[in-house]
Amino acid sequence: MRKTSFLAFLSLLLFSSSFAQLTKEQYIKLESALGESSFFNGHLTGFMLYDLDSQTVLYEKNSHQRFIPASTTKLFTLFSSLIILGDSTQTLRYVRDGKTIRIWGSGDPSWKYKKFDQPRIAQLIEPYDQVIFSDANMMSPAFGYGWQWDDYYFNYSAERTSLPIYGNLVQVRKVGNAPTVFPPSFQPAVFRTQRTIRELERDFHSNKFYYNPSNFRAREEFIPFIYTPELFIQLASDATGKKWIYQADSLPQNHEILRGAPLFPILKEMMLESDNFLAEQLMLMVSDRLFQRLDTERAIEFMLKTYLFDLPDPPQWVDGSGLSRHDLMTPRTMVALFEKIYRMMPDQQLFELLPTGGKTGTLENGYKAEQPYIFAKTGTMSNNHSLIGLIRTKSGKIYCFAFMNSNYPYKASEVRSEMEKVMKMIRDMI
Repeated sequence: MRKTSFLAFLSLLLFSSSFAQLTKEQYIKLESALGESSFFNGHLTGFMLYDLDSQTVLYEKNSHQRFIPASTTKLFTLFSSLIILGDSTQTLRYVRDGKTIRIWGSGDPSWKYKKFDQPRIAQLIEPYDQVIFSDANMMSPAFGYGWQWDDYYFNYSAERTSLPIYGNLVQVRKVGNAPTVFPPSFQPAVFRTQRTIRELERDFHSNKFYYNPSNFRAREEFIPFIYTPELFIQLASDATGKKWIYQADSLPQNHEILRGAPLFPILKEMMLESDNFLAEQLMLMVSDRLFQRLDTERAIEFMLKTYLFDLPDPPQWVDGSGLSRHDLMTPRTMVALFEKIYRMMPDQQLFELLPTGGKTGTLENGYKAEQPYIFAKTGTMSNNHSLIGLIRTKSGKIYCFAFMNSNYPYKASEVRSEMEKVMKMIRDMI
């Protein structure tokens, strides 16, 4: 009986081992698609294909090399949010003192932004005669380390703040040949110019906006505004119908907490649309939950030393969104991170969060097929493009992969097209 059991165990072991390996022909095909004679030999490419069932690497190329991950950095933000934040945002910390309420923001991005459930701020402050707001708990600067300075007038580079409103963006609509902006309090700051610009553009140093009536197109629907405490209390007063006062007081140890909107819709929007603002605010909320202060750098340091200490290659992780060129990760670290997320989430929820080839999010126009086979986070920055996630093969099995490209001298669309050829080949042959 012992001999029979041992032989059965040995057969199972051998079967599992062979099941988790590529055949010689499959390996040669991947080498041809990614090797020296391929399109990908013209720049730095890293790739890893990983069997989640057997926890075995099927194929890798330069998986130890570091790449600029761009928006795939949001997978780190997703993991941190799932671990630390639970099921809902944390909007405010506050202290009640007679007819006065004192408020400190916790980083919640949902107030007047997109179609998220709204935090109950107006209801909270309604009984009070005086609302005092402080941002003294905000330690991180408005922009992340290594962000490009000339992104300041694009909607993907909104400022980080302790209590955002309207996503820290001005909305632009074209009426005739002139812009109408919202919130309307910004309208007096809109001016004509003779400069040959086609959009409404904000001044670099102030909340003044300029357009040329002859060329105005209004294709940029949202423009970041510069945060100041004075501007915020004006916007908050207008939004709530109650006067706010700014006073930079420290957060006392004894205070109350206002929980806000469900977290999952915010995570879903961040992942599907690659919303940088949401990603940055999520990391501020993580810091707030951990330390009662908004400090992205400290939150990242904590996550790396605790929940992510065992990643294969220590990542250089500096922001929540991936806007920074100082972010550096290896393909095998991205696979290890994704596996952590995969193990902690129900499949249905995970697939709902991931852009799906030909169907949703940033993959809506790529990797099209009658049966979707790519479920992954994209990341694109000039000369860098990555894709991290899951592939479902013709056998019905799901594998994890990381496909990272840097320093290519051509359009990202060309890289994506060649990547799609490789992923189709993997889908069809495994």
